[in-house]
Amino acid sequence: MAVKLMQGNEACVAGALRAGMTFYAGYPITPSTEIAELSAEELPKIGGKFIQMEDEIASIAAALGASLAGRKSMTATSGPGFSLKQENIGYGIITETPVVVVNVQRNGPSTGLPTSPAQGDIMQARWGTHGDHSIIALYPSSVKEIYNITIRAFNLAEKYRTPVILLLDEIIGHMREKVEINEDDNIEIIDRKKPSCKPEDYKAFKVNKGDIVPEMAAFGKGYRFHVTGLAHDETGFPTGNEIKAGQLYSRLMSKIEDNKDDIVTYEEYKLEDAKIAIVSYGSISRSSKSAVDSLREMGYKIGLFRPITIWPSPEAQLFELGKKMDKVYVIELNAGQYFLEVDRLAGKNCQVEKFGKINGEIITPEEIIALIKEENHA
Repeated sequence: MAVKLMQGNEACVAGALRAGMTFYAGYPITPSTEIAELSAEELPKIGGKFIQMEDEIASIAAALGASLAGRKSMTATSGPGFSLKQENIGYGIITETPVVVVNVQRNGPSTGLPTSPAQGDIMQARWGTHGDHSIIALYPSSVKEIYNITIRAFNLAEKYRTPVILLLDEIIGHMREKVEINEDDNIEIIDRKKPSCKPEDYKAFKVNKGDIVPEMAAFGKGYRFHVTGLAHDETGFPTGNEIKAGQLYSRLMSKIEDNKDDIVTYEEYKLEDAKIAIVSYGSISRSSKSAVDSLREMGYKIGLFRPITIWPSPEAQLFELGKKMDKVYVIELNAGQYFLEVDRLAGKNCQVEKFGKINGEIITPEEIIALIKEENHA
């Protein structure tokens, strides 16, 4: 077992390599640059490929192309770069091409405060690419969790043939913590399903009975298939047939929405007897957890609900949370993006309040404690 003092961005690369990443394409941008630098250093050691592209659009395009050729691929960015990747995230969704897209969030919009933390891309992760679609977006809160959840991001991308967004923020991307990594453990690694038919019988988007995720051949392995961003039938060639197009779009959403029990993860902390709940994620969940501990000592019945899978959101759990609480506070580094989702669900049964910052400063435990004490009595 190796014990290291590891940076969050470093843990992301370590997790990606453990998951089987052999291709990385990217463009340097603060605060994600260490992910590109370390990928450039480590991939050649295992026969993998790193390429610095001319921009963010080309970076995700290259990663998608490598994935179609059978490689587990990743790209990382922040802020404006994540905006540029949106069209090709949609392309990855409709072509069912696995790729992990890391977004180490910073303050915005536009150039904003490039070295300051934010959690302002929550809704962009869900709705950034156009059209009706589903997406998987994960958000760890510690360096060790970045390692584990990066592996899970690759597993979900491969299992469901879809882009997966890994949301970090500048704080956890750049913080350093002691991490224990056991290379001999039995951590699950999932690979995409390979074709079980003869090459001449292969249809790239044909689904088998009981499984709505198609088998995926690699370019150059003898299987002929067509890939297009247009609506397509099971052969991959474009179709204008409204029935086939509707079936395609419904299946792309269903393979995620119908598997929430497998995809959605979350943490509940001291909620057993709580009457007040905080909902927060990423770096701010750390401040929230510390505040919960302090407020408990003061007599407040308070706990924390931390979504780890941000999208699809833990809808059932948030709905039930609202039934049990008198009040829910959504605390995040934005003007209230995830608040909208929590209020939609928990707000049916209890009062939901928001507290956020958009000035590049963190939210401290002391600020959360002051907020709860001002509005509630133990």
